[in-house]
Amino acid sequence: MTASTPLKTQTSYMQNRELSWLRFNERVLEEAMDERVPLFERLKFVSIFTSNLDEFYMIRVGSLTDLAGMKEEHRDNKTGWTAQEQLNYIFEATEPYYEKRNAIFAQIEQALENYQIYRVGMDDLSKQEKKFIEDYYAEHIFPVLSPIVVDSHHPFPHLMNKQQYVMCSFEDKNQTLGIIPVSPSFPDFIQLPGDSFRYILTSHVILGYAKQLFNMYKVSSTQLVAVTRNADIALDDEHLEYDDDDDIRQLMKKTLKKRARLAPVRLEVEGQLPKRVGQLLCDKLQLSRKQVFNSVAPIVLNYPFELIQRMPKHLEMKCTYPPFRANNLLDMQAYPTVTEWCLKEDMMLFYPYDSMEPFLQLLKESAEDPHVVSIKITIYRLAQHSIITQYLCLAAENGKDVTVLIELQARFDEQNNIEWAERLEEAGCQVIYGVEGYKVHSKICLITRKDRNKIQYITQISTGNYNEKTAKLYTDVSMMTSHEEIGRDADAFFKNMAISNLDGQYRHLLVAPNHFKQPLLECMDREIEKAGRGEPCRILMKSNSLTDREILQKLFEASEAGVPVQLIIRGICCLLPGVPGKTENITVRSIVGRFLEHSRIFCFGADEDCSIYISSGDLMTRSTTRRVETACPVYDPGLKQRILHHLDVMLQDNDKARQMSSNGQYKRLSSPYEANLKDSQKHFIEEAMQGMDRRQPRHLRIWRRWARLLQH
Repeated sequence: MTASTPLKTQTSYMQNRELSWLRFNERVLEEAMDERVPLFERLKFVSIFTSNLDEFYMIRVGSLTDLAGMKEEHRDNKTGWTAQEQLNYIFEATEPYYEKRNAIFAQIEQALENYQIYRVGMDDLSKQEKKFIEDYYAEHIFPVLSPIVVDSHHPFPHLMNKQQYVMCSFEDKNQTLGIIPVSPSFPDFIQLPGDSFRYILTSHVILGYAKQLFNMYKVSSTQLVAVTRNADIALDDEHLEYDDDDDIRQLMKKTLKKRARLAPVRLEVEGQLPKRVGQLLCDKLQLSRKQVFNSVAPIVLNYPFELIQRMPKHLEMKCTYPPFRANNLLDMQAYPTVTEWCLKEDMMLFYPYDSMEPFLQLLKESAEDPHVVSIKITIYRLAQHSIITQYLCLAAENGKDVTVLIELQARFDEQNNIEWAERLEEAGCQVIYGVEGYKVHSKICLITRKDRNKIQYITQISTGNYNEKTAKLYTDVSMMTSHEEIGRDADAFFKNMAISNLDGQYRHLLVAPNHFKQPLLECMDREIEKAGRGEPCRILMKSNSLTDREILQKLFEASEAGVPVQLIIRGICCLLPGVPGKTENITVRSIVGRFLEHSRIFCFGADEDCSIYISSGDLMTRSTTRRVETACPVYDPGLKQRILHHLDVMLQDNDKARQMSSNGQYKRLSSPYEANLKDSQKHFIEEAMQGMDRRQPRHLRIWRRWARLLQH
């Protein structure tokens, strides 16, 4: 299809963010296709692809649907497409992904049968299994079911977001259809008795009993359906006025209840709906036919993670990634305490290859240290059973001044954060909620000590959340430093947040929205100036996404000036590399593997004196203009070399990495069965298990020695 009346500012080196995201999610599905990946892990990648697509429709398609319904026309500032044109492209691009997922899912399930793992349907049950399911249904499912009939006396019900429903078509035209909600309280699957591992989805059991439930009607067909609704709720969207004295937690609780009732944006069908029923659902949900997607694979695919936990140990070992032990820097015993270590020299952790334990130990020590007077921390996403909050509560109980800036609008974690805010307050922590109209996405912790009347700061800056679970699954960087001026900046940051001041001045930290993007643009300008003088120059940036228009423009200028630009962008990238005469000096690669690439690192310069920042924020418009983000410079030469080493290994990845072409498509860098393949994540696991000689008392010596060798 052709978009109409593009923007005057449209450029040939940019692409639409939504289509770029869909291509990234296709990369996730490619991992499920890779036969070298263990079978259960491949099944998990199908599940991740599905949940990614769910969230994309809830948030991005939901937001575009809102824009398309406005009188004022909104256009994408990269392509000039209207909101409706973007939606049309999205619906068109989505259909093939369902077909691809169906084929991959079927292939994986067939391979699992070689290990005596079977997902069965009602017709596949043995006599013993049928009796088991009959009893289970009668005892656990039937009492909870609430079937309804839609006819002239019974209105069409509200279908909740992402809940499954059994749709029953009747031969009697007077009775429109029957609907059976599949309660979220049900388990996703039921394990069957026997020696082999056989299971059946609970939704399919209900589907099998549908005719029995509606036995007074002639049921002609049954299908499973699920509606996806717009979930892009912000406080501003509610147009609610409230006084400063009102409890924002109560407002968020009310707001969350509305998420399940917003406008539909997609209908998924497992099976084939009769044309009459399909048209009825589209009319009731106000959806077009192109927003209806049929699937052979289950439309809700959350169960693989629980399935893996139920597996016998010998099967789990055969079909999952081999476990590895994260490198724990505490084993090196460089100093008696982590506190003393951080006061003497900077420490850096690379999750998940390094354990989070040193930071947890630092918090525990600080909670009990008589010299610590305060702990201040930002919270965006927490683990369900958070050790970090336990230590914060302990510190408050020990008389420390504990301030927790918690973001209640962390999407899909709102309820969890509300509950933690209440617990922290009960323990004596001072809980604040940041700046109205801006999400606080920063990852910063400040520990203030007073020793012999001297103030000491230990500042921890991270690219990822204070979440012990994701620290084992996401790649992130965490730095702990006693740099006095960084500590003063951190102290100023928390003071500014407490009074909703976004215009604070900082000497070292970059803080969005008002002091983040401009310094980065200035760093790029310096590389452009070096290129003009014929000096060595380079821009190397790792981010989850790249969408900010000004940053895109500056990278284009750098490329035209001859600056080598290397980008490692996991997800959305609106910049097209290799466009002749425009972005020929830019390369873009995406790495999708065992762990979610999550760290944000910005490097400027081609030598050991390069400037390096680690950041909580991506290179996205929302991060640079609508969030409070924090980036911190890395000054220690040894830590800078460690970061450059990690980035260099990722740039050498020719296995899990894909390189973007000038048309926005990703291409493999080598055949999956070539010799000398380099998987960067596998490489870092091996380094962690070997310890990289960092178990010596002064772990940074090797990195500083390497830095000196490079210098010569």
